[in-house]
Amino acid sequence: MTDKYDVIVIGAGPAGYVAAIRCAQLGLKTACIEKWHDDKKNAVYGGTCLNVGCIPSKALLDSSHKYVEAQKDFKTHGISATGISMDVPAMIARKAKIVSQLTSGVKQLFMANKVEGIAGSGKLLAGKKVQVTKHDGSTVELSAENVILCAGSAPINIPPAPIDNDVIVDSTGALEFSSVPKRLGVIGAGVIGLELGSVWSRLGAEVTVLEAMDAFLPAVDGQLSKEALKILSKQGLDIKLGAKVTGSKVGKGKAKTVTVSYTNKDGDQEAVFDKLIVAVGRRPVSENLLGENTGVELDKRGFVVVDDSCATSVPGVYACGDLVRGPMLAHKGMEEGVMVAERIVGKKTQVNYDLVPFVIYTHPEIAWVGKTEEQLKAEGREYNVGTFPFSINGRAMAANESEGLVKIIADAKTDRVLGCHIIGPSAADMMQQMVIAMEFSASAEDIGLTMFSHPTLSEAVHEAALAVAGHAIHGVNKRKR
Repeated sequence: MTDKYDVIVIGAGPAGYVAAIRCAQLGLKTACIEKWHDDKKNAVYGGTCLNVGCIPSKALLDSSHKYVEAQKDFKTHGISATGISMDVPAMIARKAKIVSQLTSGVKQLFMANKVEGIAGSGKLLAGKKVQVTKHDGSTVELSAENVILCAGSAPINIPPAPIDNDVIVDSTGALEFSSVPKRLGVIGAGVIGLELGSVWSRLGAEVTVLEAMDAFLPAVDGQLSKEALKILSKQGLDIKLGAKVTGSKVGKGKAKTVTVSYTNKDGDQEAVFDKLIVAVGRRPVSENLLGENTGVELDKRGFVVVDDSCATSVPGVYACGDLVRGPMLAHKGMEEGVMVAERIVGKKTQVNYDLVPFVIYTHPEIAWVGKTEEQLKAEGREYNVGTFPFSINGRAMAANESEGLVKIIADAKTDRVLGCHIIGPSAADMMQQMVIAMEFSASAEDIGLTMFSHPTLSEAVHEAALAVAGHAIHGVNKRKR
């Protein structure tokens, strides 16, 4: 370890490790400080996403979905299976193995790109100096021409349901259950709550989701949110909207339960659960990140204030990922990390924040990019819509995955695609082709004139694009507005 670098990155989550690797690729002497560590106090890279977020939750989602398929869906294909059971500890162990492989992979990438990984907690001081507090309590001071803050985010805690890491857990604790709870409560019907609720519901838990808002998935296009509520409710999630949690009480004894108090349109209510997941969102981890007189500004919610290029008001100091404005998405942070690295060496790279894709990894998946109908109506903008259901897509039918639809919204005058919304099989992967198309300002007609392989799920995208102008071949066209 030296004391002078071209770039110091604080945090090795998706934004941080990507920024560090790209900086090193561009010839900058780079160090990356990470406070996550293993039992031997060695740094563990990947942040929330790889360790307790995106990756482990998807491992559990895939395992639990395969269990449901084996239990309920194999017979549709003529496959008989008896004695199906889930070994929860084995499922959790598989998840841990995947996490270990990926975090070790980041370590190897650091070595290959000559990024110096430093174990400890980083704090920005005045004059672009960085204090590293090691895990043994000792400190060292480093300096750099440029500092990139990528400290990430943490689950939000709420007073009515304080986390005890036993009966009441956050999203991290919900990844480590050793058995399936009979009755599971989830506070929050957002991405995290629905995904984790789905995992344990598939394995046999009676899941109740308490959502304070009256609207379900308000950020999602209204047509898709209605479809999602219908499908998820049919799967067994008891989603209670307008349910504001007011308190909780954990019982005593070996087999503890938690009684949750909440209010809804019918008045005061109570529900008893064996486990309770608090999934009401995340907050930026900006406490203890800045020393005195750094000049870096935080807003009222604790986010680091940056411009469209992720630069703070202090020259040479940047911030990316969950620490700054915008959606808390790993891929958004990764692109910001690349942008900052390239801008440090003089490139004019920019992130297109209008085309950040969103995904909820329930089954079916929910994915979207661009504008919703509700947003366009509020803007007073004229538009045309094309939809196509998976229920008449040949590939979806063959796979017994025919729930959901594709929806494409295009400008009424220019036909430029303004938004795409998919609920259905492989929605996340199909959405990516629309992100590319929209990045190059494609029209619905452009997509309609593109040849799609048959039979594929993606043909639903093709047909939805054709439907924008009332030209769908394999579906009934609605009259244009």
